[in-house]
Amino acid sequence: MNWKSFFLGLSVGVVSGFATKQILDANAFVSPEKALANAKELFKQSGPISGSWIQMKTEPYEKQNLSYTVYKGGISRFTEESMEQYEFIADAATGSIIETVKLV
Repeated sequence: MNWKSFFLGLSVGVVSGFATKQILDANAFVSPEKALANAKELFKQSGPISGSWIQMKTEPYEKQNLSYTVYKGGISRFTEESMEQYEFIADAATGSIIETVKLV
């Protein structure tokens, strides 16, 4: 076996594998569970939460002429007066919360 051919093939395989991983990682979304965990951390700063949910499918969303792919979810918590419910929109690419709305 020719060692030059072997190492050339090995090098091409490693480089193409690395490039493929980089491309796939750039297009990957965070899991819905991760986005929900981020939302819970945000809401826990204002007090304990009693329930939460998130949609597992992404959907398109536009805010201030910017387009996002998002997860939608909700958080509920009990305060001294009543139960509060919030809806949140999380960026599927980063998991960060884009918007929160208090439901009446």
